[in-house]
Amino acid sequence: MSDLPRADVRLNERGHRCPMPVVSVARAAKAAPPGTVIAVTCTDPGAASDIPAWCEMRGVDYLGSHTEADGAISYLVRTR
Repeated sequence: MSDLPRADVRLNERGHRCPMPVVSVARAAKAAPPGTVIAVTCTDPGAASDIPAWCEMRGVDYLGSHTEADGAISYLVRTR
């Protein structure tokens, strides 16, 4: 495991294609208080660029990613 922070909210978007992983994390971020760490786990290869780009556009901190045991990738963001 990496040294990324522990997620406060976990979203499972495995099997969902663009734009659903970003839509899911956007909804969760809107409902979360500042400082909440959200992990969205997905299999959509586009998320590797979509999640960081969304973070930059929305002023959310992109914290990084790591690969899960099943090959899905978890992307972590922190609300402001």
